Amino acid sequence: MKIYVIRHGETEMNVKQIKQGWMDAPLNQSGRDLARLTGQALKGVRFDACITSPLSRARETVEILLRESGNGTVPVETDDRLKEICFGDEEGTPVGTSTLPPETAQLLFTDALRFPGFPGGESIREVCRRTGEFLQELIRQDREETVLIGTHGCALRAMLNPLYDEPEHFWQGHVPPNCSITILEAKNGKARILESDRVYYDPSLIVDHYKSVVRS
Repeated sequence: MKIYVIRHGETEMNVKQIKQGWMDAPLNQSGRDLARLTGQALKGVRFDACITSPLSRARETVEILLRESGNGTVPVETDDRLKEICFGDEEGTPVGTSTLPPETAQLLFTDALRFPGFPGGESIREVCRRTGEFLQELIRQDREETVLIGTHGCALRAMLNPLYDEPEHFWQGHVPPNCSITILEAKNGKARILESDRVYYDPSLIVDHYKSVVRS
């Protein structure tokens, strides 16, 4: 099985550095353009299945990609385990602010596996558990297929954490770029990363909205 895992395209909440979490923010025009360019670059890749987070920014991303790559008839399934981390009471607030003590809030970007979650939200380890459960369930099927997975920056890093060479560095140095793709190969119930955070559009279009805060 080959698995393409894509982070959604840009939203206005990305641009404004707002904690989106489970808020259902749509793609902005840049986000749609990046999804379109990515899909066009993947013409020739035949997807057999697509599973995505139900949040509209992820779902719209995979729908555009499938259409532009010539896979528009592939059905899109949703799975709640692919949703972004829940920020609880702090959803919709700026990334740089929090009701938590500063040293605790900063763990999200400096030592994420120790981050306990915002009030009413999830910890990083909780996101790792639900996304990891999804991935293991998928690869155990051991199908001879190519599958597209649509998800979010934190959820993607959480799902793939055990596959990275240095899993203790949760963010791998940065949040995955919008519409970047990590390609996995799964055989005999095990997966490995073939390519990580690949962009299929002009790299000059990458905007790292979290460069100033990620240090892990």
